Amino acid sequence: MREEQAAKPLLDVSHLSKTFPVRQNLAEIIRREPQAYVRAVEDVTFCVYQGETLGLVGESGCGKSTLSKTLIRLYKPDDGAVMFGTYGDLALKEGRALKEARKAIQMVFQDPYSSLNPKMTIRQMFYEILSVHHLCPKEEYERRTVEILDMVGMPSYALDRYPSAFSGGQRQRIGIARALVMQPELLIADEPVSALDVSIQAQIINLLMELKNKLNLTMIFISHDLRVVQYLSDRVMVMYLGRIVEMGRAEDLFEHPAHPYTQILIQAAPVIDTHQKEREYEILGETPSLMELPKGCAFHPRCPYATERCRTEEPVMTEDAAGRLVKCHRPLNGGFTMKAVQIP
Repeated sequence: MREEQAAKPLLDVSHLSKTFPVRQNLAEIIRREPQAYVRAVEDVTFCVYQGETLGLVGESGCGKSTLSKTLIRLYKPDDGAVMFGTYGDLALKEGRALKEARKAIQMVFQDPYSSLNPKMTIRQMFYEILSVHHLCPKEEYERRTVEILDMVGMPSYALDRYPSAFSGGQRQRIGIARALVMQPELLIADEPVSALDVSIQAQIINLLMELKNKLNLTMIFISHDLRVVQYLSDRVMVMYLGRIVEMGRAEDLFEHPAHPYTQILIQAAPVIDTHQKEREYEILGETPSLMELPKGCAFHPRCPYATERCRTEEPVMTEDAAGRLVKCHRPLNGGFTMKAVQIP
């Protein structure tokens, strides 16, 4: 039994699905055409263990952000379970019970400019959080706030300034501090550096790594930048059209990708190489519509290895001897003996 399987997961997600209705125009309503739905997240199952960072990668529009917002119940799932620590199934919680659970699962958002209230000072933001959630006595508000700001590299004089006084990188540091002041059991970072300059991205990534080691943070890190995910993550989950297609240890997945989609994502990632002026690899074709997914394997229209079976039969999730999960009829790491995984 692998080490992570020996421990009970902090987050255990089973068969999670989320769809959104497509808005109909007047003519469609008059003709009483059937309601169409976008299948943003489809039958997703995974676990996150205490102290690990799970990376989530995939192209834009693959469902990464929808999945993260469904986990923290900004969206209510259509189906599935989200078992979190001692709080039970978040998918079923409402009202006070959901509010209590959300204290322990916090999110750092993609855009540092829109995620902070421009009409409140940093002090007002933090004091409101501490007050609403009764996190500490009122006389400790300033000490607690200064302490958490110092942890993310922000000075105490930032307390009485508005978000407009700070750069994008500084705002993201404040956003991270705002999440950490709740002392969460799980932190979800939804593309936290994609809106920042490259030089600032490195600072924020290094900050997250320092916080992970210092606080033993459990984190889901979402990004389309595979280099960042490889640096931060213990395990990596690859998502395509709302489905998980591969999951495994970061070093194994990047060295020996099993799914063709993972392989192409890695090979197409930008590299600094003066001898390589053109990329040899690219993902061909357009991403299919989430309203009309292809039959068989969802990736087959763009896959260079697709066969007739791929076009007609949807693959099941399989597991290799090292615990790698892959949803493919023809996994690329042929050295492993694959076996079907029955997901409860």
